[in-house]
Amino acid sequence: MRLARPRWSGTLAVKAAVFITVMCCALAALLGVLVHVSVTHQTVGEARDLALSRLEDATTAFEAGDTLGFGAEVDPPGLPTALRRLAVAGERGTMVAEHRGRPTMWAAGPADGERALAVAVDYRQSARTIEALDNAILWSSVLAIGATLLVGAFAVTRVTRRLHATARVARRISAGDLDARVDDPRTKDPTRPQDEVAVVAVALDSMASSLQGKLLSEQRFTADVAHELRTPLTGLHAAAELLPPGRPTELVRDRVAALRTLTEDLLEISRLDTGRERLELDTESLEAVVRRVIRAAAGSPGATPGVGTSTSTDTEVRVVRDALVETDRRRLERVLGNLVANARLHGRAPVVLTVNGPVVTVRDHGDGYPEYLTAHGPQRFRTEGGAKGHGLGLTIAAGQAEVLGARLTFANAPDGGAVATLTLPHTPPAGAGPRAGTTPSTGDGLPDGAA
Repeated sequence: MRLARPRWSGTLAVKAAVFITVMCCALAALLGVLVHVSVTHQTVGEARDLALSRLEDATTAFEAGDTLGFGAEVDPPGLPTALRRLAVAGERGTMVAEHRGRPTMWAAGPADGERALAVAVDYRQSARTIEALDNAILWSSVLAIGATLLVGAFAVTRVTRRLHATARVARRISAGDLDARVDDPRTKDPTRPQDEVAVVAVALDSMASSLQGKLLSEQRFTADVAHELRTPLTGLHAAAELLPPGRPTELVRDRVAALRTLTEDLLEISRLDTGRERLELDTESLEAVVRRVIRAAAGSPGATPGVGTSTSTDTEVRVVRDALVETDRRRLERVLGNLVANARLHGRAPVVLTVNGPVVTVRDHGDGYPEYLTAHGPQRFRTEGGAKGHGLGLTIAAGQAEVLGARLTFANAPDGGAVATLTLPHTPPAGAGPRAGTTPSTGDGLPDGAA
């Protein structure tokens, strides 16, 4: 089984720390080896010169028959075998070896053909010098690596902090907050050098400003068109009511009603786009709200009650567990009504509404939602497969759910059919107002537009 690497191991800060540590260790090792070799060569050279100098004096005394100096001896018992063979062969040499438990520098040369004259020089001080040097190199390398790592981590953290701030702003923009900006301090001072992070921040802020301007222009255009159409459509509707009964009159009235519905939907979307909608909160029973929506959608005066289940025409209500929620009833009915209308228009019976605490699901048994909708959510004026409607019903439902602080998701059931899940919050969203005197977004709050 392959173990997954932790997510933090792939961050820029960790990679930079590892890189700095590896490079510092390599540099410290290289410098340490160079210093060790240089000092060891010098120290050994000094000890070798001293030993050879004493060997020269001992050789002169031995040839003159005088007493050998201190540390000089013919065929001493501790003389290394290799060095003795070299001396017997008529050559001089030196070697460091252990003698009586301490390091000793030996120098040996020929004595009288079959014996070796050797001098032993105490090498302990030189060995201690080299050992102390090695310890100094080790600890200074550790301190240097630690200090470099701290300084590098501080520098990299400053960069990654700015990158994280830029990423947070990008996520806020993608979530719909077009007022979000990075506002990197470096970009406000033209005299300061602009690094790559500042360039990215400027590009993101410029993109957000451009995107915001284009969306605001689109929203203003949509609202202006809807407002301009509203007055002539009202007159057209009044004129259509005066036409004599007949099939042509019914067709005219049907098309006028469709235009009025489209206009009202566009106005509602434009109000949702402004983000200034306020809630009128009240405590509602989810089961009661769902049954009102079903009665309005079916056009019947009531639904047949049952034990946890009721059916009205092709729509079924299942109550697993009822819940009292503090919400805006009109907006909640608008969301559920549009979901039911979309399921009945594009799906197949039966359409099942399930209440399970603060969660309401609307499911049909048709072909399911398009792939783009489950991946990216509803999009206005986008439908697939020759479907009827303008794609505004689900767009309005998603917008009203966001105002309610609810979570609306779209998926397809494994055995077929579209499933919309509305999860209401436990607490009302910020900006909610009391139930009093605000103008509703639509005339009746019922599902007048389907996707």
